[in-house]
Amino acid sequence: MKNPIVVIPGALKAAAELSTIAQRSGVPQRTLHLVHVRASQINGCSVCVDMHSRDARRAGESEERLFAVAAWREALSFTEAERAALALTEAATRVGDRPDPVPDAIWTEAARNYDETGLASLVLNVALINFWNRINVPTRQPASARSQ
Repeated sequence: MKNPIVVIPGALKAAAELSTIAQRSGVPQRTLHLVHVRASQINGCSVCVDMHSRDARRAGESEERLFAVAAWREALSFTEAERAALALTEAATRVGDRPDPVPDAIWTEAARNYDETGLASLVLNVALINFWNRINVPTRQPASARSQ
């Protein structure tokens, strides 16, 4: 089917507006790109992995760091704040995988690196990328032909 977000009148505009607002809230764009890529990798959303990797590259992100996002714990190229954001991203994306989805240690580390506005931005961005992934994955939206 066509992407559901374009089937329902007004849905795309509303979702895009919220995404834009959430991205202007005190977390560096480079970090948000990493968050979007990591959640999309976990969810298997080729559209979003492709799109957000491209966005990250346009914003100056290196290919090496993008390649390492899936293994960020072992990669030395991520800052403490980026690691905290990626840990929160993974926990909030995998909420059904454990009884305590976002352990205090993950939240505390994120709060040590981001103020309340930054934390709110991270939580909203993780929720929104998961929203986009959950639209694209069930309807098998393909990644851009540009990547082929």
